[in-house]
Amino acid sequence: MTKISSIETFDGHGCIVRVRTDDGLVGYGQTAHSEARITGEVLHTLVARNYLGRDPFDVMTLAEECARAEYKYFGSFLFRALAGVDTALWDLVGKAKSQPVYQLLGGKFRPSVPVYGSAMRRDTTPEEEVDRIVAAVAAHGFRAVKVKIGERNGRDAESRTGRTRRLVPLLRKALGDDIEISADANGAYSPGQAVRIGRLLEEYDYLHFEEPVPFWEYENARSVAATLDIPVGLGEQEFSVDAMRRIIQDGMADVIQPDVCYIGGITRARQVAELANLAGLPCVPHSSGRSLTAIFTAHLVTAMPACNLFHEWTIEDASNMRVYEPFPVARNGEVVLSDAPGWGVEIADSTLQRMERRISSL
Repeated sequence: MTKISSIETFDGHGCIVRVRTDDGLVGYGQTAHSEARITGEVLHTLVARNYLGRDPFDVMTLAEECARAEYKYFGSFLFRALAGVDTALWDLVGKAKSQPVYQLLGGKFRPSVPVYGSAMRRDTTPEEEVDRIVAAVAAHGFRAVKVKIGERNGRDAESRTGRTRRLVPLLRKALGDDIEISADANGAYSPGQAVRIGRLLEEYDYLHFEEPVPFWEYENARSVAATLDIPVGLGEQEFSVDAMRRIIQDGMADVIQPDVCYIGGITRARQVAELANLAGLPCVPHSSGRSLTAIFTAHLVTAMPACNLFHEWTIEDASNMRVYEPFPVARNGEVVLSDAPGWGVEIADSTLQRMERRISSL
């Protein structure tokens, strides 16, 4: 039996994971991008011990067993770390079988990934933000965009500056009626103010209202979703698949938004996408940068039926995340994956040599 013989982390800009087996198979993955040093420590302390010596082809079994074995530490950093090993194993298995990961997930449900241009800034004026988004649409052919509104978990603070109330109509006027627009509040509002802003978004025919209230306020999210006509999105911060099940089951959101590397990897993100599909809800994974998470997400979206809307693609400078090749570019508002095995990308040894290496092994 093939056995996992070593798990390496490379901490630089993010945390790359390399898994090797005793018979020479290799796969690459990545933990959640932020706070990579802490995540790497958790990986070597809690996650690696559940994988070393095990069969790498038991990808889904190993993810489930690791989560159950480390129940005392059931929290965000555990699953950020688990994502690194899980995604590396999907790459390893894909290369061993000469298949892209999306094929392992069930096949190519859609030929390409339609993406929206995701603007990440709140420090711009409405006019500056409109100019940036219009330029991104012209450059990449986006047919949908998303803009940040409110102040992150801000208790309605931004409402007093008027930025959102100026930006929402201005962006619609600049883009016209043929471009879909979504808005991300990152928990900016109380329920009452979320409804008021939601009505503004409805007036200007916005597609989707993401995280109108702080994500942990489940009852408030359900109240806002029930009151508004615009679809409300939730889920990017969650690490528990069961919490996502409750969000879906209890009507807390209309759009389900797992992050592959926050939820614990492709194995668990796939479970969430399948739950959304069974409930008849769209799944729009969170993927705010251009690290390997963007590649993982593209494979998930290519294969999963519920991922039927536009998907996140940052318009910000992502050059510092270029640790793999080919580095994807959105053209005509979409990203197309190759049929190369695994994730279909390569990480140069010279890139890894510039990072801080740590290894757990048999």
